Amino acid sequence: MSIQKQERRDFIGMAFGAVAAVGGAFALVGMKKSWDPLPSVKAAGFTTVDLSPMQPGEFRQVEWRKKPIFIIKKDESMKANPSRDVVVGNENYIVTIGLCTHLGCIPSWSASDKMFKCACHGGEFDSDGMNVFGPPPRPLDIPPFKIDGTKLVLGEEGPEYKKLVATA
Repeated sequence: MSIQKQERRDFIGMAFGAVAAVGGAFALVGMKKSWDPLPSVKAAGFTTVDLSPMQPGEFRQVEWRKKPIFIIKKDESMKANPSRDVVVGNENYIVTIGLCTHLGCIPSWSASDKMFKCACHGGEFDSDGMNVFGPPPRPLDIPPFKIDGTKLVLGEEGPEYKKLVATA
C-alpha cells in the first residue's frame, strides 16, 4: 500500500471520528435537557412572601403555581374569623387563591366595600373570602402554606394550614 493511500485512510478515519464526536456531544446535550425538570415543574415549587412590611388593610397579590394569591392584612374594621384567618405574630391575615369558585375568574378587590367582586357573573366574597352573593358555590380556596417567622411559605402544608383546613 502506498503512502498516499495510507494518508487518505487516516484522514477519512479522523473525519469519521470527528463527526462521531460532534454527534455524541449533541446526543449528550439532548439527554441532559431531557433530565432537567420542565419549567412547569420548577414553577410548582414554593413561593415565600414577607408579610412584615404590610400595613393594616393592605391588599397584596402574588403568584404561586401560576395562580393569583390574595393576601390582606386585616385592620380594626375587619372582624376576626378563626376558621379563615392566618395569624402571624399578633396580626391576622387572609390568604386565598384568587380564583372565583364558580368558573375560575379572577375577582377584584374593592377596598371601599371590603369585598372581592367577580365581574363575570356578579359573584361577591367578603374580606374573609366567604361567598356572600351570586353563583359561587363555596368560599375562595386557601392555598397550602406554612408560617416561617414573619414569612408565609406557599406550597408547603404547615400546622397552621392543617388547623385552618380542619375548621373550614
